[in-house]
Amino acid sequence: MGSSPIRRLCHWGPIAVLCIIKLITWAMVHLIGMWWPPHESVGAALHAVMFLGLAATTLYFFLQSLLEGPGFVPLGWKPENEEDKEHLQFCSVCNSYKAPRSHHCRKCGYCVKKMDHHCPWINCCVGHANHRYFTLFLISAVLGCLHASIVLSICVYHAINRVWYMHKGTGQEPIVYLTLSTLLLTLLAVGMAVGVVLAVGALLYLQIRGILRNRTTIEEWIVEKAASRREEQGLQPFVFPYDLGWRNNLQLLLQGSKYDGLTWPLLEGCGPYDLTREQIAQKVEKRMRSRVYVVREQYGGSWLPLCRPRAMLAAPCSDEPRLKLQPGDRVRATRHRRHWLFGEKMVGEGRGPRGWFPSAIVSLADPMVDMFDNRSSEMFDNKSEDMFTNMRASGLYDGAGKTKPD
Repeated sequence: MGSSPIRRLCHWGPIAVLCIIKLITWAMVHLIGMWWPPHESVGAALHAVMFLGLAATTLYFFLQSLLEGPGFVPLGWKPENEEDKEHLQFCSVCNSYKAPRSHHCRKCGYCVKKMDHHCPWINCCVGHANHRYFTLFLISAVLGCLHASIVLSICVYHAINRVWYMHKGTGQEPIVYLTLSTLLLTLLAVGMAVGVVLAVGALLYLQIRGILRNRTTIEEWIVEKAASRREEQGLQPFVFPYDLGWRNNLQLLLQGSKYDGLTWPLLEGCGPYDLTREQIAQKVEKRMRSRVYVVREQYGGSWLPLCRPRAMLAAPCSDEPRLKLQPGDRVRATRHRRHWLFGEKMVGEGRGPRGWFPSAIVSLADPMVDMFDNRSSEMFDNKSEDMFTNMRASGLYDGAGKTKPD
């Protein structure tokens, strides 16, 4: 599950990050000693100290975000007020209710407080406890790699043109010597540094935008779907209850240790379960739009099914699991891509496994059975979803996460 710090560290993601940090730092230390030696001037010393400081903070905040972890909802957690249970979702894996803003991560194996996303580079989720460290890690990495990409590019240029500088230069240009092996490693370091600036820079932009709005990546999706859903149905616009203004939102991140990750300060006029009710309403409507399929051919869960060339060439670029199926199995599909469907295997009254499977191996179930399955609640995650489905079927649910008066 990757929940302990040691297990998080022993993974290809953190190991790759440590190797990239080491490679770029080695290249910089090796080359600035020839290009602008720190012992020659105060400016050169400050330049070296600046980069080494960025490298050190990058490593520190990376390890902090990994070792601290995102913060998990305690197993068996439930709200103090029994009446609040109907506004929360229940996690059957953790055997507890999901606190506001928390979500279950199947890779970590727990419900994560204020879950933003699961990051393979730190081999755990970004959540309430490590969001600050993760953001500072991104900032340090982008600044350090931007610095390194400029300096290393200049050094490579001087190394390639070393002979010209030695014979026709003014004699004041720095002479950089590179062997074939160090040249290849330096070019690799330049590529890594530029890649970090581009890729991590884009992620940093999204993170900062979310921080100033006090929204996680998951909550951005929920709010976007809420806006379109309510506009289509003619409902009141959804008000995100945790946006306190960019100054307060930024302060909330920097002082996150003051909060337990289970309760949060709210915008005036909003309730603690507004977002949860909206999320439940979206899940209800998603389930109502889902379709039940019957499996016609066996599928062993292969990521590249050779017997289905079209599906093999259009395999989803996702690490979500593939669903093993046998003829006669029934699957509830909620998403689709070209030649693929994503759904949940129907197994009695419990919740079955979920994953992708080729659309060519299934056929749509009988419409009347499909309609009944869409209205039934036997496959719902929790009692609150049962309640909302039954209320909608009886006309007491208005689609906005609230009930109509009697």
